[in-house]
Amino acid sequence: MSLVEMFERSATAHPEAPLIDFYGRHYSYAQVRDGVRRVACGLTVLGVRKGDRVGLFLPNVPHYVAAYYGAMMAGATVVNFSPLYTATELEHQVEDSGTTILFTLTAKALLPTALEVLENSSLQTLVVGSIAGALPPVKSLLFRMFKSAETAPRPADDPRIIPFSKLIANKGDCPMPQIDPDKDIALLQYTGGTTGQPKGAMLSHQNLTANARQVQMMDPKPGTEDRIIGVLPFFHVFANTCALNRTVLNGGEIVMLPRFDAAQVLAAMQRTKVTALPGVPTMYQALLDNPETRKVDFSSLRLCISGGAPLPLEVKEKFEALTGAKLVEGYGLTESSPVVCSNPYEGLNKTGTVGQPVPGTRVRVVDREDPTKEAPDGVPGELTFAGPQIMKGYWQRPDADREVFVGEWLRTGDVGYVDEDGYVKIVDRLKDMIAVGGFKVFPSQIEAVLYHHPAVKEALVIGVPDSYHGECPKAFVSLQEGATIDGEALKAWLNPQLGKHERVGSVEVRLNLPKTLVGKLSRKELVAEERAKAQAAVAKAGTAA
Repeated sequence: MSLVEMFERSATAHPEAPLIDFYGRHYSYAQVRDGVRRVACGLTVLGVRKGDRVGLFLPNVPHYVAAYYGAMMAGATVVNFSPLYTATELEHQVEDSGTTILFTLTAKALLPTALEVLENSSLQTLVVGSIAGALPPVKSLLFRMFKSAETAPRPADDPRIIPFSKLIANKGDCPMPQIDPDKDIALLQYTGGTTGQPKGAMLSHQNLTANARQVQMMDPKPGTEDRIIGVLPFFHVFANTCALNRTVLNGGEIVMLPRFDAAQVLAAMQRTKVTALPGVPTMYQALLDNPETRKVDFSSLRLCISGGAPLPLEVKEKFEALTGAKLVEGYGLTESSPVVCSNPYEGLNKTGTVGQPVPGTRVRVVDREDPTKEAPDGVPGELTFAGPQIMKGYWQRPDADREVFVGEWLRTGDVGYVDEDGYVKIVDRLKDMIAVGGFKVFPSQIEAVLYHHPAVKEALVIGVPDSYHGECPKAFVSLQEGATIDGEALKAWLNPQLGKHERVGSVEVRLNLPKTLVGKLSRKELVAEERAKAQAAVAKAGTAA
């Protein structure tokens, strides 16, 4: 099934049902379909042909949905770009992908960056929308009156810059190309790029619709009322599948918010009586920390799936006790559209595991040194997966394809095993392992011990250079509100519980730990900081000598 066919089926089956709630303004499936067709027709008139790349430099706004399905309806491949990208980052991915048309908004956080890329890259056209135009009339007026400082003027005399309203000023009745769900690439989704330059995962229409169906099959009560909070950014593959495509597949409604703010999310949940909330662990923790949470009626909430990072047991138990909803942990990768595993909403939930493979997905544990061989029974190895959601490969990177595929099996870089009940347990990532004097240390195992201390809110462990052992673990933590313990005391508490080679050289207490845009704790910033410190120390020693 193509994403276009999936969207059209739902719009035909539920034309008057609401698809989008944007701060109280509702857009029905029929209204969104009209916008999607007009975008497709407008792009066709601009010369977009099958396989051309169309970029989205957008937060979660109604324009995103129309541009996403509209570009695909015109036969184009959508390229998602993070709204937090600098001009340099955006320019690199525009050039790498060959993006010729880019959708954005008249927001100071977006338009100046897009204009800079338009001048300095092979990008040909900007389509610029206004967020005020998507709001309810009263809120739109207030936005224009009081939020003008957050908007940037759209150049009026540049033919390369087209208002979104002008693009869709047509009847939406242009002939559209036939789409091959298996072969045609719907989405170029760039990986996070924790090592080297980001690579574009080529996700076909079938990859994405299959994953939407796999996620939907997890619902123990399909066909019941479906209203989901869409606050995870759609440009990220987790939200793209679990919030956008899955909901459209099911004919549900998306209560859309451009960014995560705990108070706004709680207000939206109270106002709309949502039934589902996909998120990351830090998001659920932020909701628990907000004092307004105790005043919200969660009786409508049924399904919450957590991804992006390990879900602490304490967060899961507190959130379920507070809301009465089921919070399950899942797992996936950009290269797998992304979901490959999840704990079930009903039945056995195994804390510390990412659950079982979703329908149609197979898992294989291979030797860490030789991925062509299976790991011995009971020995953790590299997890590999096969299924209909696995990408076609990396955009123009056959060298990277050879590294990540063993036949049909996708290598994840994650070390783990499958237990006796078929639940997948992840031990750590191959590239995050710390080499301590010949021993391999898994950061997540040290982090798991730290989370048992009542003062610790968040924890990250990385390897730092050590003259004797090569590397030594170092821990970074943030504390629960009101906690006052220092790093030395935490180190004294932690190290006796660890193996000799696992013991940390220091614990650094910080107000906050670095996170990605979707709220996932991120080690790479800490690694870069420590590497810079080490290089500075070497340089200083050389100068002194």
